[in-house]
Amino acid sequence: MTALATDPADIRAAYRHCEQVTRTQARNFSYGIRLLPPAKRRALSAVYAFARRIDDIGDGTLPAPDKLTALGEARAAVAALAVADAGAAPDDLVLVALADAARRRPIPLSAFAELIEGCEADVRGTRYTTFAELEHYCRCVAGSIGRLSLGVFGSSAPAVAEPLADALGIALQLTNILRDIREDLGNGRVYLPAEDLERFGAGLAPGRPADSLAGDRGLHDVIRFEAERAFAWYARGLRLLPLLDRRSAASAGAMAGIYLRLLEQIGSDPAAALRQRQSLSGKAKAMVAVRALAGIPERVPGTVAPAGGPA
Repeated sequence: MTALATDPADIRAAYRHCEQVTRTQARNFSYGIRLLPPAKRRALSAVYAFARRIDDIGDGTLPAPDKLTALGEARAAVAALAVADAGAAPDDLVLVALADAARRRPIPLSAFAELIEGCEADVRGTRYTTFAELEHYCRCVAGSIGRLSLGVFGSSAPAVAEPLADALGIALQLTNILRDIREDLGNGRVYLPAEDLERFGAGLAPGRPADSLAGDRGLHDVIRFEAERAFAWYARGLRLLPLLDRRSAASAGAMAGIYLRLLEQIGSDPAAALRQRQSLSGKAKAMVAVRALAGIPERVPGTVAPAGGPA
């Protein structure tokens, strides 16, 4: 561990690195991050860059034991940031930026441990029998990011905002899962709950040919069912936006809006989603960002989330 980076030039360089990571790798989130004022944009880029590092470990080519070791090292590194005094910090561009951001804003660094827990589940090939089990995973890998982002955004009512940020993260992760069914299966991963697959008579197991997915009517029904469930999480999570300042609400709204429109696309044509990975055009993403900056709320299709959270 080296001396804390206090030279403004060193800290600026660390933030520039994180912003470069965000621009080149956050294909959807970057549209929302760009709407933030500079200080918050830098801080959220630092959060994203470290989260990306964790994801890259989980999705990389290392043997599983080595991945788990690397994830443990990431957990130790961010835990050290959370307790370090002003005289110590890692000599690492991403962690230098994250440490500076956390000194300036109430970023809950402990939430990274939840993200790492979820990535460890991926490495171990964890399957989910019930939606409650999948919900826990989604809270780990995406609800955590919602809460970390909220630490950057700030809120007029933090106690109310935190569970809403968590819900929005769950909505985004459910969208990711539905978008990536084909790709995940090719990597030996199945996230959809076994109880839902059984309910609709859908077959989804590692080793199944990916080209057979698009014709599985039961799987189409599962996708529509899970999409409706995700819409309910969006309906709840988007209640966060009035609790944020205008630019933060625009940022969160743009990120959520892009994924919400992607979910509508997937739910309306499950067969197409199973044939190839779905995405929005750059123009469509930019339009969502423009609407968010103008304060125009996204419409969640036909769903009202219950006060206690989606079922």
